[in-house]
Amino acid sequence: MTRDRIVIIGAGIAGLASAALLARDGADVVVLEASDVVGGRAGSWESEGFRFDTGPSWYLMPEVFDHFFRLFGSSAAEELDLVELDPGYRVYSDGYDDALDIRADRESNVALFEAQEAGAGAALERYLDSSEEAYSLALERFLYSDFSAPSAFLDASLLPRLPKLTRLLTNSLDAFAGDYVSDRRLRQVLGYPAVFLGTSPYKAPALYHLMSHLDLEQGVLYPRGGFTTIIAAIERIARAQGVRIETGARVTRIRTERTSRRTRAAGVDYVQDGVAHRIDATRVVSAADLHHTETELVPADRQTYPESWWQKRDPGPGAVLAMLGVRGEVAGLLHHSLFFTADWRGDFEKLFGDDPTVPEPTSFYACMPSATDDSVAPAGDTNLFLLIPVPADTGIGSGGIDGAGSTEVESIVDRAIARLADVAGDPDLADRIVTRRTVGPADFESDLNSWRGGALGPAHTLRQSAFFRGRNSSKVIEGLHYAGGTTIPGIGLPMCLISAEILAKGIRGDRSTSPLPEPVRSEA
Repeated sequence: MTRDRIVIIGAGIAGLASAALLARDGADVVVLEASDVVGGRAGSWESEGFRFDTGPSWYLMPEVFDHFFRLFGSSAAEELDLVELDPGYRVYSDGYDDALDIRADRESNVALFEAQEAGAGAALERYLDSSEEAYSLALERFLYSDFSAPSAFLDASLLPRLPKLTRLLTNSLDAFAGDYVSDRRLRQVLGYPAVFLGTSPYKAPALYHLMSHLDLEQGVLYPRGGFTTIIAAIERIARAQGVRIETGARVTRIRTERTSRRTRAAGVDYVQDGVAHRIDATRVVSAADLHHTETELVPADRQTYPESWWQKRDPGPGAVLAMLGVRGEVAGLLHHSLFFTADWRGDFEKLFGDDPTVPEPTSFYACMPSATDDSVAPAGDTNLFLLIPVPADTGIGSGGIDGAGSTEVESIVDRAIARLADVAGDPDLADRIVTRRTVGPADFESDLNSWRGGALGPAHTLRQSAFFRGRNSSKVIEGLHYAGGTTIPGIGLPMCLISAEILAKGIRGDRSTSPLPEPVRSEA
């Protein structure tokens, strides 16, 4: 790469990783972040001695993190203090007396499935064989591709797999899981990863059963100190590559200019400390929400993805979050706990139907990192984070501190706390909460420019996955690129790291479908 001046909008994980990779390739990189801190969705909040991750809380696809760090001569083990969770998570499902504890290894989970349903252990073996095969294929062929070279997918090695791939793309995840197990709770364990992808198991293609390889076979990890330690590590790497990061810098416009051939990106305008600034660039990368980028920062006549395109898309779910500091311990919970209703299908129909509503009761997720990490709460107390899926609807409102959020947001949280206390057997939980912060869909829109207040990004339905998803370069403006969860390959911290690598490969002119080669490390 020549000494390009590249401006990156947004210092979330995708923006920071993109900056590090492009600077490593020789570019002069400036990152502009509207917030006063880096991290984006992977933020942090502290109160009364409690410290909360405000976004991602599952460490999956460890090889993706390790690969990124190895590109810079390091490793995940050197950059992070990773802890294996065993059990990985607990599942409460209405209608069953006992919770299921999902373990950190395949053999234990096979035995667990068999104990719930005769024959389910052998079925899970087959399911995980298929899951591992699909995951390996995705890493080798799809996840690291910008889909600009179709010939890369047409070689002979893929031909024998096409019939199975077709079935996996045309069947739903729930239907596929139902071919292996009948027990409702086991189907929920196999189907819930669809929520990580911003959709339901009834809409997610069965190809995404590859996610079960991650939690049922690879296991779940946790970076001690919280997920901001991942952000801090990538920020360190970016700065070491010479990247300049400006916080409190809100981009107001992506500037373009007309050349003899076409329109090209020329830089950005931004506001910092109330002062308007302009910075010229040979390329602009937006790691901000793609809808915000295209409809707010790009001139209307030069948009690749105008508002009319978004009106035909599925925004995925919204979420109501609650960060709760609790005096004493909370009974019945592990680091990760999932609460599923009996009317599983009804939940998703209400969330993703033609007239979306908040289910009641609803399934939700509870994270208790103080079970693993004594730095996130005062000694003997509990850090508790709740995520309750809701429609992507800013009308649900905003959150607040100590009950100051909108009526609906606070009511949703109150109901989740009451249900958690009842199911997990901790009746005085609500009385022991000493600090509380809530977040609603309107906060996702105002703080993160999330389209329609969505919590994750566009849903991974068939028509919004792989090459059907928003691409990572403008079709209209030369030198304008995109990275992050709202573009390819999709939602989640590992996907955002891959998105950054796809971007760097594309600017290099590398159209391969594989990850970048890692430098050889000398043995000390």
